[in-house]
Amino acid sequence: MQDIFVTGMGIQSALGTGVEKNLTCLLNSQPGVEPIRYLQTIHNYYPAGEVKYSENELRKILNIPEKQTTTRTMLIGIVALKEAIEHAQLSNRENLRIAFISGTTVGGMDKFEQYYVDIQSNDTRNEFISSHDCGACTEMIVDYFGNFDIVTTISTACSSAANAVIFGANLIKAGKVDIAIAGGCECLTKFHLNGFKSLMVLDEQHCSPFDRDRAGLNLGEGSAFIVLESAELAEKRGVKPLCKLAGYANTCDAYHQTASSPDGIGSYLAMKQALEEAGLLPDDIDYINAHGTGTNNNDLSEGTAIMRLFGDRIPPVSSTKQFTGHTTSAAGSVEAVFSILALLNDFAPENLNFKNQIEELSFKPITGGILKGKIKHVLSNSFGFGGNDTTLIFSKI
Repeated sequence: MQDIFVTGMGIQSALGTGVEKNLTCLLNSQPGVEPIRYLQTIHNYYPAGEVKYSENELRKILNIPEKQTTTRTMLIGIVALKEAIEHAQLSNRENLRIAFISGTTVGGMDKFEQYYVDIQSNDTRNEFISSHDCGACTEMIVDYFGNFDIVTTISTACSSAANAVIFGANLIKAGKVDIAIAGGCECLTKFHLNGFKSLMVLDEQHCSPFDRDRAGLNLGEGSAFIVLESAELAEKRGVKPLCKLAGYANTCDAYHQTASSPDGIGSYLAMKQALEEAGLLPDDIDYINAHGTGTNNNDLSEGTAIMRLFGDRIPPVSSTKQFTGHTTSAAGSVEAVFSILALLNDFAPENLNFKNQIEELSFKPITGGILKGKIKHVLSNSFGFGGNDTTLIFSKI
């Protein structure tokens, strides 16, 4: 089975547009979570990690005419995909079999919410009916760039983008494509906000993952994609790989519709199997980019799984959701980019807002600024509803 390498990446998040802007904010512990500004909701007092552009501003940036049907998820996705393609020097895609796999759950729901009354009462906004489902946004993104050889959408809630990366890697290993561009995109919607509010897991203040007094999560939106290919193809194309996708695994404990299992069995198995796939031992991991949502359930469950796997030698751990908000379906690729940046720049991001250790856990997350030091292997977790748990491991070349 051939090794898979990352040769490009692109991102747009609450921290800003582009890899360099996001890196600067991580290095300086500057979060992008603010009171809601762009989503039209009466609950705008909640802090969230919004992309700092209106839809019209995104259209202008991408030179998309006003008459063209768009969704916010689509626009955010195009920005990140454009950077990833340029970064991997894929402007000329002739004679290459390329897959595009995008993870999303709400798709174009932002427009359906906005124009629901019109759709029910008249025919002035009917074009947004077909843009509602998550796969439609993927197709709209593809239309902007031209055809890919394989196009598909992964929708497994908050593990969607990480599962897109796994699917892309498997397509390359199976010889179906030469290159896979994988990740996810998600905009903030009323469905998101009200849904998580009904679950009583939204924090009205800035979230504090792995803190004893954590009160819930902050939502976010964003997009990120990474370019995957073999070392042989990268050398042939004259592109220097950034890092290796060393291992990955997806499990599902199916414990509950929304909650993680108390013993963290799904999380534990995902991390364990990803290590086995990578041929690594727990002691080889230098940093864990935790799912770390800030909910009572997730942080204790994930922390329990980390203790079970790593024992008394737990590597540095932090969540980055205080920087971007929980970008839900895009989280796996947003945090994959953060993990790669940590790997390439030998640092681990700070776990913001931490004050008190969770009594049941034997470890504290990274505090007091970024943690500098040599990093060879990063493990990144993304866990979704229904116990759909995914782990990616990135390694230096």
